[in-house]
Amino acid sequence: QVQLVESGGGLVQPGGSLRLSCVISGSFFSRYAMGWYRQAPGKQREMVATITSGRNTNYADSVKGRFTISRDNAKKSVYLQMNSLKPEDTAVYYCNAAYGVNDYWGQGTQVTVSS
Repeated sequence: QVQLVESGGGLVQPGGSLRLSCVISGSFFSRYAMGWYRQAPGKQREMVATITSGRNTNYADSVKGRFTISRDNAKKSVYLQMNSLKPEDTAVYYCNAAYGVNDYWGQGTQVTVSS
């Protein structure tokens, strides 16, 4: 059974930084496309950033230049470095792993940007 566990969320002031981490259990991590998604209250879940097995990355326009996604296959982990945070970045952030027909989600970690 594949499980994803996120960490690193919290309360931060506007302009601050946070680094989210996601560790995945199971085998063949390097084959998975990994992604970070977020859901704010009353809104639909949206893609924040993705990284393929070949380390190609894609970002939502709203976070380009501020967020960076990376992965460490040896540690079976994916990260989201978030800089210059804004109140509108407040949401529950979810880690996703996808390979073929398999699609897995973590439980989410809350990020709150507020003064």
